[in-house]
Amino acid sequence: MASVYDFTCERLNGKDQPLSDYDGQVMLVVNTASKCGFTPQFKGLEVLYKDLKEKGLVILGFPCNQFGKQDPGTAEEIGEFCQINYGVSFPMFAKIDVNGASTSGLYGHLKSEKKGILGTEGIKWNFTKFLIDRKGNVVKRFASADKPEKIRRAIEALL
Repeated sequence: MASVYDFTCERLNGKDQPLSDYDGQVMLVVNTASKCGFTPQFKGLEVLYKDLKEKGLVILGFPCNQFGKQDPGTAEEIGEFCQINYGVSFPMFAKIDVNGASTSGLYGHLKSEKKGILGTEGIKWNFTKFLIDRKGNVVKRFASADKPEKIRRAIEALL
């Protein structure tokens, strides 16, 4: 059985990042977009990251352009946008697909581990969040509308 630690993903800077580097940490994996109604969640995600990273939280952002073409920029443009507008300091990765034939391996794994409403696997929109415990188990899936401050308690329970 695959684990999140079996995946290596490309960072915005083009370098590969083995997710095994986060072994022992609580992870929140989020598909992001720069031009979405949920984009202001970057602010709440950054607050969570700053408040809880010393306790073992890491947030991993994965830009995705599959929903309304709301993240059309280059890796450099996405990185600049996140930094300038929201001060994002958590790890951001290269743009990926979360649905369809070219779904990233990581997202294929996440979706099969924690299905959505009525057992569906597909990601419905930007800012869907997956919470992973310190052992690499996908323990919860949160919808786009679930604001970072509302999921804080679930994260803290794993820390």
